[in-house]
Parts: sequence; C-alpha cells; structure tokens
Amino acid sequence: MIQKTVKNPVITACKVVAKSRLFRIEQLDITFNNGAEVVYERLKGSSRGGVLVVALQDNNHVLMVREYGVGVEGYELMFPKGRIENDEPIKEAANRELQEEVGFAAKKLTLVKSMTLAPGYMGHLTHIVLAEDLYPATLKGDEPEPLEVVSWDLDKIDELAMRDDVSEARTIAAAYIIKALLAQRQN
Repeated sequence: MIQKTVKNPVITACKVVAKSRLFRIEQLDITFNNGAEVVYERLKGSSRGGVLVVALQDNNHVLMVREYGVGVEGYELMFPKGRIENDEPIKEAANRELQEEVGFAAKKLTLVKSMTLAPGYMGHLTHIVLAEDLYPATLKGDEPEPLEVVSWDLDKIDELAMRDDVSEARTIAAAYIIKALLAQRQN
C-alpha cells in the first residue's frame, strides 16, 4: 500500500479553556490545506504519557491487577499501568509501576509499541512494555488500597476480552499484541 504524503493543517491559535490537576483542555484554531478553518478541542495531559506493563510470569501467563476505575465506577481487571514521572525513561517507569502494583521487578524490559487512545482529541501516549525474568521487589505506590494480582493464561485471551470487568481498550490491545509477539518468537 502506498501512502500519500499529506501536509499537516496549520494550527493558527491555541488557548487553554479549562484545566485540572492532571489535564487541560485546549481550543485550537486550525486551517486545513483546502482553506477550511475549524475549531477543535483537545485534552492535554503529560507530554511523556504513560506505561502499561505486560508482566510475563512464565511462557504463557501474564500478571494483571484488579483495580477500581472511577471512570466506570467499578473494579476492572487490567495490566499494571501508570504515568511516566518527569524525565524518567520508559522502561524505568514500567519497572517502577510493576513493583508498585504487582510486587515484582523485571530483569528484561522491552518496549513493544506506543499507541494513542483517541487521536481525534487526545495525544496521550501509552507505551506497552513487556516485562520478563521477574523477581520479587516492591515499592510504595500511590494506590489507595492494595491491588489484587491475577495470573491470566494467554491461551484464554478471547475469554479475557469478553469479560464484563475488562473494558479498557489498552489492556485488550496489549494482550493480543503480546500474544502475537510471543507466537512470533516461537517460530
């Protein structure tokens, strides 16, 4: 497939219309190449983004956590995750979150893929990191309660994706991506 090179539209103005402790909403005036002028809004968070850690317990099991999600007002089964602090390297952030949420660290960390959640209005990046060669290690995190750690069999990934308590798209995408990566390694 040949991709056509397209010049990006021009942002002619940007102003903050609201902000909170974690986010700000920006209003952007944009002029497209065909002359169309549009006003968009986008949610801005940390420019560094966050990490989502897939901790490989053995050849076919990953470690997940059950954590309260205020956005859905319920407990969700998901991969450990968190934001990248200041100038912290991605892999270091992943290992820190793994220790804070799961009680393990990894000797081998691989950045697998960086992805956005909703590029139409948010540029937040989530970096999927595969953690291997785990060993017990803990750090104090910012969770208000202890998290339940759950081991999940990657052969049951379709079952995971269909669970009522798994609605986070990043978790579902990461599970399939890691499953495919591990299958490639075996070939």
